[in-house]
Formats: sequence, structure tokens, C-alpha cells
Amino acid sequence: MNERTRKLLKLISDGYENFTGAYSIRQNGSCAEMRSTEQVSITTKADHSGIDIHVRPGVQGEIVNIPACVTSSDITDLVYNDFYIGEGADVVIVAGCGVHSDGEGDAQHDGIHHFYVGKNARVVYREKHIGTGDGSGKRTINPQTFAEISEGGVMEIDSTQIKGVDSTNRVTKAWLAAGAKLRIKEKIMTHGKQTAETDFIVELDGEDAAVDLVSRSVAKGSSRQLFRSRIVGNTRCTGHSECDAIIMDQGVVSAIPELTANHLDAGLIHEAAIGKIAGEQLIKLMTLGLTEAEAEAKIIEGFLK
Repeated sequence: MNERTRKLLKLISDGYENFTGAYSIRQNGSCAEMRSTEQVSITTKADHSGIDIHVRPGVQGEIVNIPACVTSSDITDLVYNDFYIGEGADVVIVAGCGVHSDGEGDAQHDGIHHFYVGKNARVVYREKHIGTGDGSGKRTINPQTFAEISEGGVMEIDSTQIKGVDSTNRVTKAWLAAGAKLRIKEKIMTHGKQTAETDFIVELDGEDAAVDLVSRSVAKGSSRQLFRSRIVGNTRCTGHSECDAIIMDQGVVSAIPELTANHLDAGLIHEAAIGKIAGEQLIKLMTLGLTEAEAEAKIIEGFLK
């Protein structure tokens, strides 16, 4: 690994120097380091750029790290990663991504991830996206996540992007069988002229399937954000979508929810709130000795937790 990759890994992957389980570190479009364990197999794809991750049935407590870094300008990295989570397994997948550009050329990473979650399995998927560098080239990250969750399976997605990414188009699609659960928590902050688009599409196909989707975002400067969510209930099921956003300066946020109930017992809810920081919140913190800028930062920090 080069030194820039090591610096990015410190930002996107906690404890990368002491990975104890299976892992794969991607650098500028190729594998820098990889390790499998008895419980988790990671292999390089033969027909595409990317890896296959197989978690054995019944495995408990494994943490799999698959960070990816683009460390210079004029690089566009496209990777396909497939995850096969065995029946009854319980695993954490950590997939941070960092892009760095100091030049005029763009640095871009596009990750396409497919999850196949076995019956009664549970997977926690965490991703942190960060852009760094002082160049004029754009730093772009476009993640796509597709999840097929089998009967009784549970998937939790925790996605964070709060620094340095000029453009992002984030797509998540999921199909849930009977009794399957999906929980998504997204946190985004943009500034300057950055743009961020989010698309969530969830099909609740099995009885008693459920999704809980929460997006929180902050748009500063003249940045623009677009949030779309579509939940389709095809049987007895429950779905909840929530979009909360703070706008500052000349920031723009659009929220476009869509709910489709194709069954009498499909219970679907959407909530959305977009607005500025409340003046009374600022005043309260400033009376405690904070400056206005410090008070704003504290409010945003709490909002994005």
C-alpha cells in the first residue's frame, strides 16, 4: 500500500492496522492485500473486477473489512463485490471508501455490491465515504447496494458521508421475503457546490416483512441534495421512511417519497422535514458560552449522530 492509502484507511476504517478477521484492501483499481479465514472466504472474481465473499452458515461474530481507496487524479475505479451470507450467520461487513485528488483530473470510485442474505441470517453493513485533496478535479463516489433477504433474515445498513465528496449518486434496492427485516440509516453532509442523490427502492414481498429507513442530511453553501424513496408493500407488511434535512446558506434539499400498497394489510408510512436550524437552539447554546459557529457545529453533530 502507498502512504496515501494508509492515510485514507485511518479515516474510513477503524483499526485497519489490526484487522483480525477476513479482509480485502483495494487500491487504485486492484487488490493491495487480502486474507480469508476458516469462517469467511474472499476470492477474486474471474470475469469482473471485484471479489466474492462467502460467510459459512451459522458463523457468529465475524467482522469482514473491505475498504477501497483511490489515491490520485485521473483514476476511475469500478468494482463488483458479491456477498453470500450463510443461513443463521451473524456478521459485520465494513466497506469504507476514500478518494483523493490533488490535481486537475477526477478521482472516482463506483462500488456495486450484491448481498444474498440466507434464511435467519443477520448482517450489519457499514460504509463511510470520504474525499480528500486540494486539487480542482472532482472527487466522486457512486455506491450501489442490492440486497436479497431470505425468510427471517435481517440486514442493517449504516451509511455515512460527511466530508469532501463532490458528487455522489447512491442507489439501494432490496427485496424482502417473509419475516425479513431491513433497517437503513443514512447520514450525509454537503458543502460548496457538491451534489448528492439518494435512491431507495424496497419491495416487501413476504408476509410480515418490514423496512425502517431513516435519512438525515445537512446541505451547506450552494450544495444540492435529492432524496427519493420508494417502498412497495405486496403483502401483509410494514414500511417506514423518514427524511430529515437541515439547509444552511443557499443549500437546496428535495425529498420525493413514494409508497405503493398492493395489499390490504400493507402498512406504509413516510415522514419528511426540511428546514433551517431553529434560532432558539442557537441562542440556548450561545448563552452557555459557545460562539454562533460553535453552536451550529454542535447542533449538526447531534443531528447526524
